[in-house]
Amino acid sequence: MAQEWLEGHHARKRFGQNFLHDRHWIERIVRSIDPQPGEILVEIGPGQAALTREVIARAGHETAVEIDRDLAQFLRQQFPEEQLDLIEADALELDWTQVHADQRIRIIGNLPYNISSPLLFKLIEAADRVIDQHFMLQREVVDRMVAGPGTKTYGRLSVMLQYRYRMYKLFDVPPGAFTPAPKVVSSIVRMVPKAPNELMPVPVDLMGNVVAHAFQQRRKTLRNALSNLCEADLISQTGIDPGARAETLSVEDFVRLTNAIASQANTPQ
Repeated sequence: MAQEWLEGHHARKRFGQNFLHDRHWIERIVRSIDPQPGEILVEIGPGQAALTREVIARAGHETAVEIDRDLAQFLRQQFPEEQLDLIEADALELDWTQVHADQRIRIIGNLPYNISSPLLFKLIEAADRVIDQHFMLQREVVDRMVAGPGTKTYGRLSVMLQYRYRMYKLFDVPPGAFTPAPKVVSSIVRMVPKAPNELMPVPVDLMGNVVAHAFQQRRKTLRNALSNLCEADLISQTGIDPGARAETLSVEDFVRLTNAIASQANTPQ
């Protein structure tokens, strides 16, 4: 019955659906996650339950967030409530602070490529309760997430995520592991939130604004890219060359620069 249902369900482009089906890759991904009984595991986009079945087999229970009504119905038919707690919602609209509020959670998922970046930023709101996150994403996105200063892929996503998490690219997953096969290679990334005492103090919203301005036009120098936020002299005072480009700055440099801009804004004129 389940197989008949699956054959009748087609991946929906508006949800960015590509279903993992290859047994080798399913098992390798789940081994990397290493789900354990008693842990609170939350899966984003369980789809046809490829990872879900393995996680539940190992941990006994999972919470899942699914936007597709038909797939939600399928999942309810496949798993009893004591094994699967299903949240039928858009992960981008969900209040993640209320998902198992006040409890430590692990988040996993094969994230839709079309919403991956905004969803990664959205999940930061729950980072203080997250043990770790394991996601499958487009390889290009994962390469940006883990990129270091001075590389072509280093940008806003790199800086803001690396400020909050320790990032590890684990391995690539080929297109043939999915139905339908995407036109890109996927990668698995592990994200471990930094402890509060590891986080450099900084007004995060302002830092996001500074980083966005700095990378908006990559070929611009900081002097020009940040002209609406600060003077070149202020950049120099932080030990950073105003003639440098954003891609040469480390996460620590952006923190220092943001704090200097914040101090300037709080100084009486």
